[in-house]
Amino acid sequence: MDAILTHDNADFDALAALLGAKKIYAEALAILPPRLNRNVRDFCTLYCDSLPFTRPEDLPRQKFQSVVIVDTQAIQSTRGVTTQTQLHFIDHHPLARNLESGMTFFGGETGATTTLFVEQISDKELPLTPVEATLLLLGIYEDTGSLSYITTTARDARAAAFLMEHGASLAVANDFLHHPLTEEQNKLYLRLIDNIKTINIAGHAIAIATARADKYTEEVSTLAHQLRELYDPAAIFVLVHMDDHIQLVARSEQVEINVATIAEAFGGGGHDKASAAMIRGLTLRQAKSKLLKLLKTNVKPSITVRQLMSFGVHTLEANVTVAQAAEAVNRYGHEGFPIARKGKLVGVLTRREIDRAMHHKLGTTPVKNLMHKPVSVSPHDSVEKLRAVMIESDLGQVPVIDKNKIIGIVTRTDLIKPWDTARPPRAEDMAQRLEKWLPPDLLALVHYASQTAQELGYGLYVVGGFVRDLLLNQPNLDLDLVVEGEAIELAKTLEKKFGGHVHAHSRFGTAKWILDKPEQLQVNHLDFTTARTEFYAHPSALPEVETSSLKQDLRRRDFTINTLAIGLDPERYGQLIDPFGGEEDLRRGLIRALHNLSFIDDPTRILRAVRFEQRFGFKIEPRTAQLIGDALDMIARVTGERLRHELELIFDEGEPEKALTRLQELGVLRAILPPFEFTEWHARKFRAARDVVSKLEVLGYFGLLAYHFSPSTAAEFAKRLKLSNPDAETIMQVIALREEVAAPLADESLAPSAVYRLLEGYSDAALNIFAIATDDIRLAERIDVYRTRLSQIETELTGDDLKKMGIRPGPAFKDILSRLRDKRLDGILTNRDQEIQFVRHEIDKLQAVIDQQ
Repeated sequence: MDAILTHDNADFDALAALLGAKKIYAEALAILPPRLNRNVRDFCTLYCDSLPFTRPEDLPRQKFQSVVIVDTQAIQSTRGVTTQTQLHFIDHHPLARNLESGMTFFGGETGATTTLFVEQISDKELPLTPVEATLLLLGIYEDTGSLSYITTTARDARAAAFLMEHGASLAVANDFLHHPLTEEQNKLYLRLIDNIKTINIAGHAIAIATARADKYTEEVSTLAHQLRELYDPAAIFVLVHMDDHIQLVARSEQVEINVATIAEAFGGGGHDKASAAMIRGLTLRQAKSKLLKLLKTNVKPSITVRQLMSFGVHTLEANVTVAQAAEAVNRYGHEGFPIARKGKLVGVLTRREIDRAMHHKLGTTPVKNLMHKPVSVSPHDSVEKLRAVMIESDLGQVPVIDKNKIIGIVTRTDLIKPWDTARPPRAEDMAQRLEKWLPPDLLALVHYASQTAQELGYGLYVVGGFVRDLLLNQPNLDLDLVVEGEAIELAKTLEKKFGGHVHAHSRFGTAKWILDKPEQLQVNHLDFTTARTEFYAHPSALPEVETSSLKQDLRRRDFTINTLAIGLDPERYGQLIDPFGGEEDLRRGLIRALHNLSFIDDPTRILRAVRFEQRFGFKIEPRTAQLIGDALDMIARVTGERLRHELELIFDEGEPEKALTRLQELGVLRAILPPFEFTEWHARKFRAARDVVSKLEVLGYFGLLAYHFSPSTAAEFAKRLKLSNPDAETIMQVIALREEVAAPLADESLAPSAVYRLLEGYSDAALNIFAIATDDIRLAERIDVYRTRLSQIETELTGDDLKKMGIRPGPAFKDILSRLRDKRLDGILTNRDQEIQFVRHEIDKLQAVIDQQ
């Protein structure tokens, strides 16, 4: 890169991003923009001489071949930039422009552009001076409201912590972030307060402030920020008449209010959260009138309860006892329950009442004596109404009622973390990924399934591994569809429309829809599962399953990267649901367990963690690694069938030796069986097996793992993993080949017939495993000769022929056939006539013996 540019009227995020880019592209010129915001200008006066910036007037006369443009997606005009210059945009907002030839874009879902560069600085371990760290911190703090704006991400917080560890000064940052207003700014600020009005549009509180300035006043955006903090609206629009124009500054907290669209209508621009425009030819009254019309046509409705709620809810009957309610709390982990009578809501019971009643030994009291009066919302109600209901009732869980039926519940947690509904650009991204990777006919079927689910009052999601792999750009067509509702009913409804047939398992709430025309859809079936939760009666037991919500369904899964879901309902299509930080762990390449008892509940997750770690080149994060170590003793309780299944899944990976090496490091193999180990020898043999065949059979891998065992240990190994009798017998044959056959087979003087006699009793599978396992190439070659040539050689005379020649079945009969075969194998006999002559000679010898007797 030749140069780095940012937008005019630069704020701290722009200046800090300019510095961050300079740290990454050290050879490029970091060019200061012509105008800086006042607080940024004051900072530069004090510190920019110690920073690697180039002022516009100091630019050399040259044409730039390639330029980085940070914190904006607009082309910046400066000396040296031509129509031939390659432009690389780096911005924390989603791409909002068309990329023409010679343009590229990099961005991320962060609160500040600076964060993107701090992450690279950290990864590359680049040095920072205290001044540099402070400026980078200012960039993050200004655009995230010191990490308080709703657009702030965990990545911003981590970047800020990194900078503080590297000398960033909070005292200096606070000084420049809270710059006092000038006299003119203060006058204008008071006028704006006098003329601010808050209106409600589509459920959003929107503030509009207007005023006339006596003269040009810089940084109206600073006043907009202060007004937003004072009134806390969903969005604020500031209109200030100055000289011959009106300055519009807009800020938004809600994705439904895209202020860039409004600013563009006035000839300005920006992004969805912050924008501005310079308006000419309109009076202040006319500009405000036009603004109101634009808001009414462009502001989208507020988030509804349906977008936040969990479908499916556990209710309690009014006559159950407090003790039974306490048991339900412990079982499901809920903070309360709707109380119903014949399916109708009659009250709400919270954990607080249950705990108090149990403390006072009122376990036999009916819950109807303690419950709150019935409180509910509709799925179509706004978030504002939900918030008001919660505040008025002092309840953290509110039942959702539709057509007099309890269809779900919505909680305070849903309000705090609205499940990614505040990020529609991401929904568009996920929708585009689905359209890119799913065959058109299959995608159309998924759309119809989601519409059908909505008509039934259900929510439909694709979850787990498919979503994980979609985000990794390694998609598959193994769709795991979760229904907040009755999965079997949905599948059967689709069956009536499209044919095929449904295999249902009512006990687990699952349905497999076998599809007609699988070649057109590129899948044979679709799996539907009712959202469920799991309980473990004791460690390592198979789980008990009950119907639940999507959140509970995701909570029961093994690792954060497998807890991702994509909404398929028309209202939330493409929304990425990530309640446990799975996408961030994907980005960082981490395998993280969901809770501290994860491996206690199901120790096979240990093997799964390693399998995913090695498949994706990730790392088991430290706390999860510690939990694995703490749970190793629990592996002894796991059935052989389940352990074998997990090992078979590892064998199915492209390079299973990587996972097995890691299992060895973690002590997992010894926990399965103390003598069980995986060494460099095993890894080498696994790789060698792939040189012979693209993928070794599962039995082959087990045979290689057991190769160095004693016969008794091999038998114990087969028993521990519940191998089938034929498979166990094959492994025992491999051990016998090593212990009993290898030495005599190595004798170079052996005739082909002797080789045949040594190997003829062993299965082809055992011979194949032994040939791969042995380090003696001569043995492998002799086994190959036996399997490909010697075992195919047969005598032309049969037993029937010997009977016709007068030989009765018995020891002599068998002996003659055996020696006949040996002569044929050794090449002494080559045709039928020679075989007949040999047999007649043997008959004569037998007759002579008889005559002598």
